[in-house]
Amino acid sequence: MRRTRFGAIVALATFLAALFASVLLPSAAHAAEGDPYSISGNVKHDGEPLEGVALSIDGAGGVQEVVTDADGRWSVDVPENDSVYVVTLDESTLPDGIAVVDESGEDETPNVKEVTVGPGGITAANFFIGEAERNVTGFLDQLMQRVFQGINFGLMLGLAAVGLSLVFGTTGISNFAHAEMVTFGAITALFLVGPASLALPVWLGIPIAIVLSAVLGFVLDVIIWRPLRRKGTGVVQLMILSIGLSLAMRYVFQYFIGGDTQQLPAMVPAVSIPLFGAVTTTLNDLISMGISIVVIVAFALWLTRSRLGKATRAISDNPSLASASGIDVDHVVRVVWIISGALAGLAGILYAYYRPGIRWDMGAQILLLVFAAVTLGGLGTAFGALIGSLVIGVLTEASSLWIPADLRYAGALIVLIIILLVRPQGILGRRERIG
Repeated sequence: MRRTRFGAIVALATFLAALFASVLLPSAAHAAEGDPYSISGNVKHDGEPLEGVALSIDGAGGVQEVVTDADGRWSVDVPENDSVYVVTLDESTLPDGIAVVDESGEDETPNVKEVTVGPGGITAANFFIGEAERNVTGFLDQLMQRVFQGINFGLMLGLAAVGLSLVFGTTGISNFAHAEMVTFGAITALFLVGPASLALPVWLGIPIAIVLSAVLGFVLDVIIWRPLRRKGTGVVQLMILSIGLSLAMRYVFQYFIGGDTQQLPAMVPAVSIPLFGAVTTTLNDLISMGISIVVIVAFALWLTRSRLGKATRAISDNPSLASASGIDVDHVVRVVWIISGALAGLAGILYAYYRPGIRWDMGAQILLLVFAAVTLGGLGTAFGALIGSLVIGVLTEASSLWIPADLRYAGALIVLIIILLVRPQGILGRRERIG
């Protein structure tokens, strides 16, 4: 009964937050209006402009998509200079019989260019179009590439979702401020390792940022959540408070770092690594996946083997019975908040490298996906949250093969609704009797 009621609250709150985000918040895949820098170019063949050719620009501010106008021109605004932007021309939108060619004969992917906006604030990315046979990547190869990227994204979501699920399972709080705990980890890392701040080595600064994220979880519990638990505050009031806390923290972040997208120093050189077929990845992505897997395995061992982990599972199943059995519920909940903060901070740091870039609202951009993963996996179950995250991550990335990249998050949420219509308790959730 308790979990079913909470599930209804989470579902309603997620729907309202999705409506709010779709109406009021800017899309994560577009640069903010009024960005001071721009990238532009022309697409022509034998001097004739080509209209309707699609291009994507990936870099600070996320992925943007644009098509050429009647004069073959295109332009996008970007939030910062001194950052690398990858411009990709979609050869499938070119007329038949022509393709992007490399005059030097040394570039294997002439339809992809890396550009950097200079001090003047503008840069150009032009492509040479000629008679050629297109180098077309097969649909299966594209699908495998997206699935691989989705697993990487899902592991990052899983770090955040597991912490959120632990908090919900042990306290019943649908913590919307979890998004800002994710952002806090990335911003703290920026302060510690950024060249304009302390400039610590990455191998030192990032672990410190994770520890400080754990401290944030501890502080929030001491100052806010524990006093409210002792007063017997209802779950609806706690959820509303978490939304207010989320908004307050978000705008504090904006006050300190501004509205621009900022970058963390590279962990490793940008090296492309072929895996199998046409699937490639980067050394940075492999390290990110490795870190996520090691942390998740360590967490799973703690949850299933340690005494404190077993106590956490007992409280999640039945807090009253756990308390009657002699378990110190307050102590366990305190540890859960610390672990939740550390996992959220790590997720924020890895997401800053995956995205790439840090923004004041970056956590809010993936909050609905985290809630979707928790709900899909089964409310209050940490392992369910991980499985739900992997499903959401793969669906999010793979769906962009069929729908515009701007709508890929919506596609994952629609699939969530369909799955829950078939299995309302989620993948690993238990059926519970109502009434």
